[in-house]
Amino acid sequence: MGRGIFRLEMDKSKQLQKIAREIESCKICHERTSGKSVPGEGDPDARVIFIGEAPGREEAKTGRPFIGRSGQLLRRLIREAGFSEADVFITSPVKYLPDRGTPDQVQIAHGRKHLHQQLAVINPKIIVLLGRVACLGVLELSVPILKDHGKILAKDGRKYLVTLHPAAVIRFPKYLPLIQADFRKFKSMLV
Repeated sequence: MGRGIFRLEMDKSKQLQKIAREIESCKICHERTSGKSVPGEGDPDARVIFIGEAPGREEAKTGRPFIGRSGQLLRRLIREAGFSEADVFITSPVKYLPDRGTPDQVQIAHGRKHLHQQLAVINPKIIVLLGRVACLGVLELSVPILKDHGKILAKDGRKYLVTLHPAAVIRFPKYLPLIQADFRKFKSMLV
């Protein structure tokens, strides 16, 4: 039985690598963007996936998601919730650094294709949506984050937790208790 689980994880890993190669060669993903592709990282069999906005400068240099200041906060919050970074998957709908900084509607809509492929492979129990762009990229909904943070949404047989993007918390430290409360909520959703 253990071999079957290992083979399934290897298959998922290979499928995610295939999607990453598709992202690297995707001409549409390269339009009005720069840097390395940032397809995401983590456990291919994660029960929780964190979805942000788009890579920043640091991420575009390395190809790794959430390694800048907001990423350090996200990773700290993940650990405080009792998880290892290796147990979750971290990604975003837009896989390259947008030239404008914030991704536009076209980039978000196109990135949704790759993101949904990843979600189909990983099949997480909970998807944590970090901010407005994550909600647009996954659910195709414009969500007022400060009003609706902490809400649990259900769609297509999946559960989604809406919370703030860590960059908003860095910009406005008064929001830290809000995101911390949301992270405690997602932990209880797994029980």
